[in-house]
Amino acid sequence: MRSSLIGKIEKARIYAREPQRVTFSSLAADFRGEHNSHKLDYHEGKWHCTCQFFSQWGICSHIMALQQMLPQMLPPEALASPMTESARR
Repeated sequence: MRSSLIGKIEKARIYAREPQRVTFSSLAADFRGEHNSHKLDYHEGKWHCTCQFFSQWGICSHIMALQQMLPQMLPPEALASPMTESARR
């Protein structure tokens, strides 16, 4: 029993060094900004943040920070910003 647990611990260490194995389909987070904390989430291909800037622009520094922190674990559509999309048109 213990040898199988040791094997799982070692496998977990290997997986932890390979973040590209993980792709988030949804996530929720609390983000402590400079002035306030905000709730943000990614669900069904869309980001949302409770900050005022997001409500006006559809993107914000909190989401952009997560996109930079987790690029290997987010699907391609989660890395695209509305600003990038509008520039392509």
